[in-house]
Amino acid sequence: RLCLQSLWDFVTAKEPLIKSPFFPVLFSFSAYMAFCLPYIALDFLSTRLPNLRKYKIQPQNYPTLGMMVPCIIQSAYHHVVLIFPVTFLHWYWRPMNLPVIAPELPDVLLEVGACLLLFDFEYFLWHLVHHKVPWLYKTFHKVHHKHVSTFALTTQYSSVWELLSLGFFAAINPVLLECHPLTEMIFFLVNIWLSVEDHSGYDLPWSTHRLVPFGLYGGAPHHDLHHLKFKSNYAPYFTHWDKLFGTFTES
Repeated sequence: RLCLQSLWDFVTAKEPLIKSPFFPVLFSFSAYMAFCLPYIALDFLSTRLPNLRKYKIQPQNYPTLGMMVPCIIQSAYHHVVLIFPVTFLHWYWRPMNLPVIAPELPDVLLEVGACLLLFDFEYFLWHLVHHKVPWLYKTFHKVHHKHVSTFALTTQYSSVWELLSLGFFAAINPVLLECHPLTEMIFFLVNIWLSVEDHSGYDLPWSTHRLVPFGLYGGAPHHDLHHLKFKSNYAPYFTHWDKLFGTFTES
């Protein structure tokens, strides 16, 4: 708890900002763009450096500036026009309470893991249904599949319904598990990072799926194959649900 208490004291020192109705949307968009930036740099550098190019999952496809800019504009628009009103209502109905004591590290790790597993299950079911029902796919999910070769900024390139429904899953899970606000923030950061990594289009030596043993985590190659083939690998992170339902394809 001691190391987390220092971090939590630093966070609570910014209490007016954190309790502001603007904080959730600023936190979400800033984290998203910060996690995308290294991959944007990688996209521009790897076209010139063969040593980087070998990590590209689809080396024949590179995003252009003309492909990136609409993704940034759409994400900023969605955060301002859609996410902010929703988070404002949440701020109005459920004001954030900031406890004095930080959570213990084992509790944080356990609860963040539980939130990820729960989100993975919810997303898997949502994703599977939206691929199996043609009307749902064409109406809501097809937008996200515009790019067969993904890059970091395609992470949030999606319809309004998809953005809000998946955002709801991410927001409700820490509430259901009664997580500490610090745990909730850490979960949001981890979830955004993993989503960006999934869509990055790169299989790097330190990628998450290489750190998790026994093939339990699919990572970028797993999700890239979904965008390429459309009919497999519906879970965003872990592989157990696809293996159980027979929708797993080895990347």
